[in-house]
Amino acid sequence: MLTIEPIKAVLGATVRGIDLTQEMDAPAFARILRALGRYGVLRFPDQQLNVGDVQRFSELFGEIQGSISRQPDPDKLEHPNVGILSNLRQDGRYIGSPDAGQDWHTDMSYRDVMGFVNVLYGIRIPRRNGKPLGGTEFANMHAVYDALPDDVRTRLDGMTATHDFEKFWENMRQNHGSTRPALTEEQRMRRPPVVHPVFLTHPITGRKVLYANPGYTIRINELPRDESDAMLDFLFEFQLRPQFRWTHDWTENDLLIWDHLGTIHRAIADYGPDEIRLIRRCQVMATKVFDPAFLRPVRELAMAEAN
Repeated sequence: MLTIEPIKAVLGATVRGIDLTQEMDAPAFARILRALGRYGVLRFPDQQLNVGDVQRFSELFGEIQGSISRQPDPDKLEHPNVGILSNLRQDGRYIGSPDAGQDWHTDMSYRDVMGFVNVLYGIRIPRRNGKPLGGTEFANMHAVYDALPDDVRTRLDGMTATHDFEKFWENMRQNHGSTRPALTEEQRMRRPPVVHPVFLTHPITGRKVLYANPGYTIRINELPRDESDAMLDFLFEFQLRPQFRWTHDWTENDLLIWDHLGTIHRAIADYGPDEIRLIRRCQVMATKVFDPAFLRPVRELAMAEAN
């Protein structure tokens, strides 16, 4: 029996009573979608999933984005869009991305079709003295918007921001010791800067969220440069206040899905090169969630429960 248990934090819930190797019926998926909008992050513990299971579940939510580095899972070439996050080396090379996400950001805010969800499946989790390492920390952008000063909400209403993939990439290279190479001109052309609203109406909840993040947002377009810089500094500090944040501590066989529209996140790099972290990942684009037909079962579920 499917149950959704809030974790009594600013976001997050645990989903039990469902086997993600099996096909999901429409009522169960509607409950999961609604919970994703409400809680931002959903944990499905004790799942025994192969790479195809991870892809099939991810595709329920939208189209999976491929890697800009074109680095597929070497053991599962039939699933090239299921990536690997790992510091594990084989034949002198990392089998996946060793340093992905190690600063605050929202995946795919740099795309014209923005990101909807990330789906991560934990295979190997590093531990030290029995404590899990390599957690994922989140901040709740519904709560951030609601808490913003009224004058800031009024001033920024209707404004847009530019998001640039290269900002995060270069930050990792220059400030976090990443060995990733500089982007090529061809890669820059595949990830040009894009513009999105500063305040986004969330398609599931119908509520406003702050859609700006330190990783990719470079400019509020309707403000002069100095005012934009000052406002972004304020927003980036405000959204990371402790009352908006929560950390997921990983366990093997956790499947974690989170909503990019209503959260920002970062990977916590508190483990060493010999403390192995191995996670499969799908980055899912918002190719379905803004379609009213896709969300109709969620609306019907809410109406049925209200009656």
